[in-house]
Amino acid sequence: MPLVAEIGNDMIEIKRERYLRQLIESRQNGFIKVITGIRRCGKSYLLNVLFYHYLLGSGVADDHIIRIDLEDRRNKDLRNPDTMLHYVHDSIKDNDLYYIIIDEVQLMDEFVDVLNSFRHIDNADTYVTGSNSHFLSSDIPTEFRGRGETIHVNPLSFAEFYSAVGGDKLDAWREYYTYGGLPLVQSFETEQKKINYLKNLFETVYLADIIERHKVQNENEMRELVLILASSIGSPCNPTKLSNTFKSVKNVNINHKTIANYLNYLTESFLLNKAIRYDIKGKKYINTLSKYYFSDIGLRNAILDMRQQEETHIMENIIYNELITRGYSVDVGMVEIKKQDKEGKWVRIQLEVDFIASLGSKKYYVQSALSIPDREKEIQESRSLMNIDDSFKKIIIVKDHIMPRRNEEGILTIGLFDFLLKEESMDL
Repeated sequence: MPLVAEIGNDMIEIKRERYLRQLIESRQNGFIKVITGIRRCGKSYLLNVLFYHYLLGSGVADDHIIRIDLEDRRNKDLRNPDTMLHYVHDSIKDNDLYYIIIDEVQLMDEFVDVLNSFRHIDNADTYVTGSNSHFLSSDIPTEFRGRGETIHVNPLSFAEFYSAVGGDKLDAWREYYTYGGLPLVQSFETEQKKINYLKNLFETVYLADIIERHKVQNENEMRELVLILASSIGSPCNPTKLSNTFKSVKNVNINHKTIANYLNYLTESFLLNKAIRYDIKGKKYINTLSKYYFSDIGLRNAILDMRQQEETHIMENIIYNELITRGYSVDVGMVEIKKQDKEGKWVRIQLEVDFIASLGSKKYYVQSALSIPDREKEIQESRSLMNIDDSFKKIIIVKDHIMPRRNEEGILTIGLFDFLLKEESMDL
């Protein structure tokens, strides 16, 4: 179960320190820890290797760590809830603390009842992974009566990826923005094997899982919707607009309510993330249009057969994912201004801010720009930011290899690698 099986001839372990730290900080807090995330992103590895070895290293005896993989056929009997309860209770021999770690918990019948029962064991601390997206998202607090804590795991960030591959940053970037951050991708030696793995993963795991779980009647509609979203990442859309696209481009009629359901399925499965538009001056959300980003850019590229490799849009998607990984709530910003048209009439114009990243009292306005070769381009990229009249930080991220700089308006411009590899770079 390697996180990165091999790179070249070397076996490389990636320390997923962000998530390991969250697990460590959550020890013995009385909550059931539910590890969520897109399939194959490394949830099992995090729990069963990294966290397990941390516990051993901190002095926990091996027989006080109860690890159960319900996907393993040898543990089939433990999918029965009563058998599981008896097994865990019989494994607890003394009053010292025991750690219960269960992989693919959704394979057990009545698993919510079982996990809630574990909460009544005074000397037990429970951690689970699973693939039932509905259970693993919005319903956790309800299902566990306010005693469930979510730790969401994303595919490898560029920093995690680069810590494994090393070498020239531009070479690593090209590899990353092409094949993404699903850990196992790097174990394949050829481009074609990587592409085949990603395409097969999408069809036989992600898409098949959604279709089966939600009893989707028309698989082709769902598949076509994903293709449309993949080809237009970063473009504002809504169910009605997508319905019109189906009609005009595909000559297919799909009700906007059906598309809305499909979009919910895709976000619940963690395949896509939704960014809602926010009126910065009006301080209100605008639900008319949203943007959708892929949780792994390699999957997006494979879905399109590696066509449409526009680095501008791919970079925007990766920046969004990085902000999400760092724990920010991310919206798409809109600033409305008045200006005179050619005839001298005053008209309202909407300017876009790529991202509003919020975490507690922190807030950043972030623009993504592949390059700023001259002052004219700088003015263009800064326009929306300059029309925001609050004091929160305004940042432009460029692929150019530059030293961080701040202009007269206080707008910070930083290089892409500084942003991706140095979390503190946004606070310069």
